[in-house]
Amino acid sequence: MKVLVTGATGFVGSAVARRLVEEGMCLRALVRAGGDRRNLAGIAAALVEGDLNDPESLVRAIDGCEALIHVAADYRLWIPDPDSMMRTNVEGTRAVLGAAMRAGVSRIVYTSSVAVLAQRADGEPADERTPSVMADMIGTYKQSKFLAEKLVRQMVREEGAPIIIVNPSTPIGPRDLKPTPTGRLIVEAAAGRMPAFVDTGLNVVHVDDVAAGHLAALRKGRIGERYILGGENLPLSEILAEIAMLCGRKPPRIRLPHAAIMPVAYMAEAWCRATGHGEPFVTVDGVRMARKTMYFSSAKAEAALGYHARPAAEALADAVAWFRANGYLD
Repeated sequence: MKVLVTGATGFVGSAVARRLVEEGMCLRALVRAGGDRRNLAGIAAALVEGDLNDPESLVRAIDGCEALIHVAADYRLWIPDPDSMMRTNVEGTRAVLGAAMRAGVSRIVYTSSVAVLAQRADGEPADERTPSVMADMIGTYKQSKFLAEKLVRQMVREEGAPIIIVNPSTPIGPRDLKPTPTGRLIVEAAAGRMPAFVDTGLNVVHVDDVAAGHLAALRKGRIGERYILGGENLPLSEILAEIAMLCGRKPPRIRLPHAAIMPVAYMAEAWCRATGHGEPFVTVDGVRMARKTMYFSSAKAEAALGYHARPAAEALADAVAWFRANGYLD
């Protein structure tokens, strides 16, 4: 099967690309002109230059492919131009799925996110049935992914699009080049630059398990269904303690109230906006999201797809080892 993967140079996309080749499929990767292609080193792939905001390039990229895995997205918790994220994550999704439909592909896997799910009022892990509305979405990233998944569902319902939705939780592991917001947290903690933390929790999953879940969805997923690809639910304090143990450091003991962090987040964003440099480590939307634990259940994917995730400790160990080997902790 010849499969086009968007976002194949990125963190999750490159893991999907590697898994696809390992399982004997023919990989075509959509790459941006001049983009960083280090994550595709050593992968047998046909590279096609294009961009989600260039519909004609998507038509060329999908031509002759039997399936599409649409991973590409702008994933940041802060952005100076929110409209650009909306264009990429919503209109870019519309464009690439439309091109795939016109090309007659037989299967499409769309990479959504657990960000589109609300948290349960009783504190139990959310699942695919947990209802959510736009008002639940904090920040541009969540809003854009919510609207994109709504678009996907509409295409399945009204156009018969053969799309399966996967919702990764918080992937970590090797080849997080940028790094992602979670990767930045791991780097700061491993380098001993996180003396304090807020009371929250995350669902942590190895990026290679997420990639395996994509391939399982491509093969076994039911059209129109969504599947959470998660791992282990852990308090942030336990995540930081595990990272500290891996690095031979003492874990942070200072637990800060969310209200104490919010002014720092506002100042960090104002500084980045004024200087035009970098991305704030602490963001207003990030602090707002941290007010609730972000716990999820992958039971549906386990039962329907044969999905399996390794322990979070292994994922954290692989992430720290990769960041150390690649100079992020110097």
